[in-house]
Amino acid sequence: MTPNRRTLLHAGVGVTATLASAALAGQPSGPRDSQSPGPLLANDAESRAAAAQDFGHIVDRRPRAVCKPATSGEVADIMRWAKDQGLKVAARGQGHATYGRAMAEDGIVMDLGMLATIHRVEPDRVVVDAGATWHKVVDATLAKGLVPPVLTNYLELSVGGTLAVGGIGGSSSRHGLQTDQVLELDVVTGEGVELTCSPTSHPELFDAVRAGLAQCAIIVRATLRLMRAPERVRRFQLSYPDLASLTADQRRVLEEARCDQLQGAVVPDGTGGWRYQMEAGVFYDGKMPDDGALLAGLADKRETVSDLTFGEDANAFAKLEKILRANGQWLNPHPWLLTYLPGSNVLKIARDVIAELNSDDLGPFGRITYYPMFTDRCRTPLLRLPDERVVFPFNLIRIPASADRANAERLVMRNRELYERIRSAGGVLYPVSALPMSSSDWTDHFGVRWSLLCEAKGRHDPGSHLTPGYELF
Repeated sequence: MTPNRRTLLHAGVGVTATLASAALAGQPSGPRDSQSPGPLLANDAESRAAAAQDFGHIVDRRPRAVCKPATSGEVADIMRWAKDQGLKVAARGQGHATYGRAMAEDGIVMDLGMLATIHRVEPDRVVVDAGATWHKVVDATLAKGLVPPVLTNYLELSVGGTLAVGGIGGSSSRHGLQTDQVLELDVVTGEGVELTCSPTSHPELFDAVRAGLAQCAIIVRATLRLMRAPERVRRFQLSYPDLASLTADQRRVLEEARCDQLQGAVVPDGTGGWRYQMEAGVFYDGKMPDDGALLAGLADKRETVSDLTFGEDANAFAKLEKILRANGQWLNPHPWLLTYLPGSNVLKIARDVIAELNSDDLGPFGRITYYPMFTDRCRTPLLRLPDERVVFPFNLIRIPASADRANAERLVMRNRELYERIRSAGGVLYPVSALPMSSSDWTDHFGVRWSLLCEAKGRHDPGSHLTPGYELF
């Protein structure tokens, strides 16, 4: 972003319409107040155009201005100023949303990229700004032999971004989601108030912020649980003739706790059919695990076995990113659909959906991720899951070969149809999906937890200024 001018923004009710006009025009509004942090507001065409797009490349919502705060105090100042002006505010991390959720039409986009400091790494925790990527967190903690228990497959996501929705990864079958690893959060509410929340301090806000879709407060700093990092990962990719045999072996591996990471996928086989894969990782130090014991009784045809350092394994997705950037598909639309299916009828739901798909629905590098996890590991109140002991993430990771906007819009509408079918069968949305949602849809989604979110919204963002892209309220 190329800023116009650093503009003085006075916090509180004394902000005038003249100041607002000057700020958004990029003109100085008067003498500088030395006490003001002076956040940047930029309303040039380049800055606004960049904030009007995200990784999904489906929705275009142009803000009135973009700011890049460098401190939590600046976040609070700009939030109070925007509230006084009646402007909506959306916090943006790395811009990896798929359907405009971190956008604010004619409002303010709060780019948190400058809030990216790793403050300290302690034996059991790390304190990190919300704009830092998980890659940066892992680099800092691995240097001390530590690592967060749950990492997303793609480490270039921001800490604040994943904590606002949940944050799932290969070790979620053992440890739950990233929101379950949070010890404390520093936030700025929709009223522009800086607060620290945890299970013992403002616990109602703590529960409303984690997986709360940034509706009540903007996360500016997080204290996260750490565990000892393994030295190496023994990774298995096992192939199966059909979904039933894959599911059976995944369930067995989960129930017997054979591995530290468990995922799986259904991928196009290049001939119009599908390949069914289980992906399992075992952590170890020193002596290599016994492959025979780990795979005993499984009905697989072994495809690949690899042995990597933990850091190499955690960054494996970077290879695919490099390919997609090189061939231009990284910038194509990404109409993804992410859901959780109930374990009791997962085979029927998944089979029915897969039967209606073909490789063109996913793209040459697309896939359907599919694997089981225990729900008792997930303790975040607003993280919604089917009410069963075992659920399956079932995600259509669509990576179209072209930038055809009409095709992307068709797939978005198809996502909506599939979501309604999955919901009627007891499935639940993971809310980073590319599909339109109404306020009543969100009420249904949060179910018995809707009142928790509404009460926190009324207390901490009564003017409903925060994160309009989800269209909850």
